[in-house]
Amino acid sequence: MAMERANLLNMAKLSIKGLIESALSFGRTLDSDYPPLQQFFVVMEHCLKHGLKVKKSFLGYNKSLWGPLEMVEKLCPEAGEIAASVRDLPGLKTPLGRARAWLRLALMQKKLADYLRLLITRKDILGEFYENSAVMLEEEGAVIVGLLVGLNVIDANLCVKGEDLDTQVGVIDFSMYLKNDIDDDYRSEERNGQISAILDQKNYVEELNRQLNSTVQGLQGRVESLEKSNSKLIEELAIAKNNIIKLQEENHQLRTENSVILMKAQQRLEVLLKGDLNCELNTYKQSRQGLDEMYNEARRQLKEECQLRQDVENELVVQVSMKQEMEMAMKLLEKDIHEKQDTLIGLRHQLDDVKSINVEMYQKMQSSDDSMRQKNDMIARLEEKTNQITATMKQLEQRLQDAERERAGAEDGVRKFKQDFTNKADSLQKQIAQREKQMMQLETDMKIERDWRQTLQNELERERETIAQLTAEAQQINGLKKEFHRLQDENTQLKGVCEEQEQALEELGCKLSESKLKIEDIKEANKALQV
Repeated sequence: MAMERANLLNMAKLSIKGLIESALSFGRTLDSDYPPLQQFFVVMEHCLKHGLKVKKSFLGYNKSLWGPLEMVEKLCPEAGEIAASVRDLPGLKTPLGRARAWLRLALMQKKLADYLRLLITRKDILGEFYENSAVMLEEEGAVIVGLLVGLNVIDANLCVKGEDLDTQVGVIDFSMYLKNDIDDDYRSEERNGQISAILDQKNYVEELNRQLNSTVQGLQGRVESLEKSNSKLIEELAIAKNNIIKLQEENHQLRTENSVILMKAQQRLEVLLKGDLNCELNTYKQSRQGLDEMYNEARRQLKEECQLRQDVENELVVQVSMKQEMEMAMKLLEKDIHEKQDTLIGLRHQLDDVKSINVEMYQKMQSSDDSMRQKNDMIARLEEKTNQITATMKQLEQRLQDAERERAGAEDGVRKFKQDFTNKADSLQKQIAQREKQMMQLETDMKIERDWRQTLQNELERERETIAQLTAEAQQINGLKKEFHRLQDENTQLKGVCEEQEQALEELGCKLSESKLKIEDIKEANKALQV
């Protein structure tokens, strides 16, 4: 059994190594007809069959792989999809065929190593299906599962539905593993470099996926905050509606009371024509004053409600702007995703799991967009209702203005207020006129100061120009002084030379006079000799 385990381990190493190398040279996307892939499944079938217990059944003895593989569903809920799809395949009739289909689906899902690692950790479950010295219960099984991790760089496109997996004969072909060692070493080095490059690309893609997930989570948090704020705004709008309804009811009550009071006033006027007019007029003024106070109170409440409604509309505008910012962020995110998809065209086949996650995120974003559309519809409805309320409020204001016009003729105090107002306005106009005169004086003073400053600036510029000229002349004078000193030095030198030459000439004159005297003496001596 130990020799069988060693042989199966070596065969698994050769099969996995050959599959990875051939897949890297072939293009990393394999189908069902690829011979190294078929040999890999045969070797895995032999490894899983090693030490498998024989179970009795009505038809005889049964030795199937489907039993332990079916238990993976209980250990990992994610494997339930593979098991359900294997059970639903119409062409599979034997447990061996289901086990072969399960292996192919797990490889396509890139979860074969994970599922088998979970299985070998549960020795109690495997003990029901395997002997004690089986590969799956020994260290060789853990080594094989570790080697299966390298298959995650390969994309397999296998058609399980139309393939006859029940009647296949699993025979290992040793001819494809008997190659030259030198070529194997050289190719293994190249393949290791390619595998490292692919793993780096895979890590880069996973990092991009994590970044996209973090951005999507941030957007989901913003959507949730917007939902909360929208719910708060809806509650505030409901409160504002209730307040408006209450104000409308109070206004209606005031109108009814006003009509009743007017009726009573008319009746009293009829009585006053016959009785004491002054007392009735005083009572009428008092009632009218009470009505004015009630009207002012209602108008104040109406202004407060209008202000509250304006605040709610401002908050709605803020929420709409936040929604537009979120849509802009979503567009930027989609643009970023498209750009990154252009750079990841060569890695599409090995990123099926990443695409499935992105599809789920896209569905979530669509659901969030649908919820946002519903909320926008609710906001539009609320705006329509607020417009209706504003229209009704305008109608009420128009009616109140009509009532004010009707009672304008009977208010003497208003005239006095107008007179006071006109007097104050006249005084204010006078003050404004005085202030305007002061402003004119200040403007004239400012103009004078500006002209004075302009003249000062012009004089400064002139003085600067004169200073520049004087500096230039001073520089010229300095140059002339230097030239004068140089000429003085040359003059002193020339004077020295002249004095030396004059002394030389005087000496020459003395010598000439002496020579002349000598010549005259010689001439006189010659004359004396001639005589």
